[in-house]
Amino acid sequence: MNTYFLDLHVHIGRDGEGKAVKITASKELTLPNILQECVARKGIELIGIVDCGTFGVLSDLKKLIACGDLVELAKGGWRFREKATLFAGVELETVESNGGRAHHLCYFPNMNKLEDFARFIWQKVKNNRLSSQVCYLTTKQLFQEVKKRAGIFIPAHVFTPYKGLYGNCCNRLSDLLGDAADEITVIELGLSADRQMALLIPELRKRLFIANSDAHSLDKIGREYNQVVMNAPTFEDLANLLTGQRGKIVANYGLDPKLGKYHRSFCLNCNSPLTQMPPIDCCPSCGERKNLVVGVLDQIMSIAAIQNAVETENSKINVGHETNKQETKEQTYNYQIPLSFLPGIGKKTKERLLATFGTEMNILHRSSQEEIAGIVGEKLARLIIKGRQGELTVSPGGGGVYGQITDQ
Repeated sequence: MNTYFLDLHVHIGRDGEGKAVKITASKELTLPNILQECVARKGIELIGIVDCGTFGVLSDLKKLIACGDLVELAKGGWRFREKATLFAGVELETVESNGGRAHHLCYFPNMNKLEDFARFIWQKVKNNRLSSQVCYLTTKQLFQEVKKRAGIFIPAHVFTPYKGLYGNCCNRLSDLLGDAADEITVIELGLSADRQMALLIPELRKRLFIANSDAHSLDKIGREYNQVVMNAPTFEDLANLLTGQRGKIVANYGLDPKLGKYHRSFCLNCNSPLTQMPPIDCCPSCGERKNLVVGVLDQIMSIAAIQNAVETENSKINVGHETNKQETKEQTYNYQIPLSFLPGIGKKTKERLLATFGTEMNILHRSSQEEIAGIVGEKLARLIIKGRQGELTVSPGGGGVYGQITDQ
């Protein structure tokens, strides 16, 4: 068994023809640039790119395969220059009967399955060149189509208020999936939640969690990621890992959830996050309900109550998230602050660190405070180590605005 760093949610901004794929993503996010960034700078060895069902990216994949940069593996996935494995995915938006909408991640083992799914989806979307399209299928229908093609299905950033399954569509997985809910073995936490929060919901305690970057720029790749143990870097081994059959998710590495854009409820009238004890469904200051963006923490607490398992959990939740690690038998969750989030670390400082230590994973995980201080000084070195240990002070985000690190 081998240990890898895994990020399964990276977007493409432009295809090889220079046409937009993910409109809100950087034009620097091309398929070759992503692969090179993961290998040379990030140290991410297993990469999920979620725009591979678009017309332009499919063409780009085929070109990289034809020139030998990508090699399709017998057990699924594509190996990039013997240094990393690409898992080709598609992010799609479902529409439920109750009007809710949610994003889901769908991955496929080989080009035949991927292209077959893409051609099916092109009949359901308005523009086959753009990513994260509304596909006018329900979650259950999309899940069944992915299953038909031996794919992996993961509900994305499930707690976010606009495009998350729990945040926008349901209080229980069975509300949307019926009996098929038992086949959902893994969910993506999203930037505004962590494992400790998710475990408050009873039906999630038997499932696995992954933390992904949802990167819209090269710099954001790996802002959340996972350390996993797998037999080999293949699609078959990834499927075994995510269904709990073989392998292990050793740890999730993610932002302190307070840094997320939707961690706490946010009053649009008062233009501020609400930091009172959750759950909050109206503004304590102005009484507003309609113009309240319900935060992830508040939504989780409400759903936990609906599932009748909150009795002692309310007293256990640590709203301030003062500890770095929440341990279970299966895996741990570690707060990890990417270099780009740390005040005082700009582009030039980051380049100096990368020139010395090679990859961001080396800086965040392996380099000592003394080694880092020798490059950027003691103040920034202490900041990096405090981020590694989960000791930074953070003011919470909400309503689409990121939280802020307040340490100086």
